[in-house]
Amino acid sequence: MSVIIRSAIELPVDVSTLFLSAEIALLKDFQFADKELKYFEQKRAKDQTNGLIMINRLDQLVGLLLPDEKETLADQMETLRRQGAQVAQQLKKEGLTKVALMDLMNQPDLMLALAEGIALASYEFAKYKTAIKEAYDLEILVVSPSLSGCRIAAMNRIVEAVFMARDLVNEPVGYLNAQRLGQTVLDLAKTYGFTAEVFNKKKIETLKMGGLLAVNKGSIDPPTFTVMEWKPADANNSQPIVLVGKGVVYDTGGVNLKTPPGSLDTMKCDMGGAASVIGAMVALAANQLPVHVIGIVPATDNRLGGNAIVPGDIITMHSGTTVEIINTDAEGRLILADALSFAKKYQPELVIDLATLTGNAVVAIGSHGTVGMGTASDEVKLALAQAGDAVCERVVWFPFWKDYDDEIKSEIADLKNLGSREGGAISAGKFLAKFVDAPWLHLDIAGPAFLERKAHYRGIGGTGVGVRLLLRFFENQWGTKQ
Repeated sequence: MSVIIRSAIELPVDVSTLFLSAEIALLKDFQFADKELKYFEQKRAKDQTNGLIMINRLDQLVGLLLPDEKETLADQMETLRRQGAQVAQQLKKEGLTKVALMDLMNQPDLMLALAEGIALASYEFAKYKTAIKEAYDLEILVVSPSLSGCRIAAMNRIVEAVFMARDLVNEPVGYLNAQRLGQTVLDLAKTYGFTAEVFNKKKIETLKMGGLLAVNKGSIDPPTFTVMEWKPADANNSQPIVLVGKGVVYDTGGVNLKTPPGSLDTMKCDMGGAASVIGAMVALAANQLPVHVIGIVPATDNRLGGNAIVPGDIITMHSGTTVEIINTDAEGRLILADALSFAKKYQPELVIDLATLTGNAVVAIGSHGTVGMGTASDEVKLALAQAGDAVCERVVWFPFWKDYDDEIKSEIADLKNLGSREGGAISAGKFLAKFVDAPWLHLDIAGPAFLERKAHYRGIGGTGVGVRLLLRFFENQWGTKQ
């Protein structure tokens, strides 16, 4: 499967075409039959369009998109992405592999959003389907005088990074264990030009990463700890930004086996945070952003075998902090805590972790956004939220009051790894906060990282959420070359 967005100078002939226009009358210059123009007018008058009207000419599709001027630019862009998903579905259904987008409004941001939606919606994970003989390839031609080829090229690289992140999440643990995840990063580093190092179990033991080692005790596969770095010569930040991604490649819940049992079939997705961080590093390097970023991925599966940790155990973390195990299904925070503690050596300007951490976050806001919290300034939170709004990977900020610290106090150790059910997403964040000194944000992506029902351009399975959010954040904050 390949999807490519290209710039075109003029509208090609006999190709499926979508017109972005404020007025139907403007289509008269593009060889539409009178009855087709009348059809558009009737649909618009009856308000049956939701802004998208399509006609099937058997060998091609033609369509009209009419943005709602009452919406904000961000909302218009998201509407077009979702309409793009509808177009992508119809193109694939008809076996059409090329579509042209014609800008009659001189709105490059809207055109790029439409192309992005079509591209992202065309993703498929068909690696294990034996009946598929030919991959579906799609070419998206954009005719927009004010949309530069550089922006289109950058969008292609972003889509590629999102697809890579989705692939990682969708891979079963039978293929993608912690070691394979580390090797994949090494291969990506060579391809895209960032540096990477993968620590083996012996090195992890030397570093005394008690959280990662404890979670790994039930597995026959060793853990890995991967460090990536993108450090361009023209970086705009003197101290690095550190990204940390939870890499639990499969989560049974350990001795506290997940319930109901049906929830286990999606647990390959518990490394969604790792996939987001890896995807972000790929996108940063591919687009040559002038920002120094370090990505860290602690990785293991969480199983019941061997000497798996049990409730009541006490472990010593990389930081030296002791933790009482209350529930073995609260394992993600243990491996993240070691990574956050390790990150102190870089003296970062900002730390952001991403993790499919709690069901509590899903219950709170569903799959429509990410739960965020942390110690970074209100200005940083606002900047990240604005980036999220721009790409519709929205962040909802939870309170981080001191009251929640009481939830993780232990009678026999420094901390315990689980608070009460109420406010569980926040107490999980409070646990992580004990292991980081720099300004820090925790993004719980448990809701949007993996979908069991199709949702427009995000599709089914891994969504790659976080990649577009982080890249837009970095572009806005540090993206201008000096």
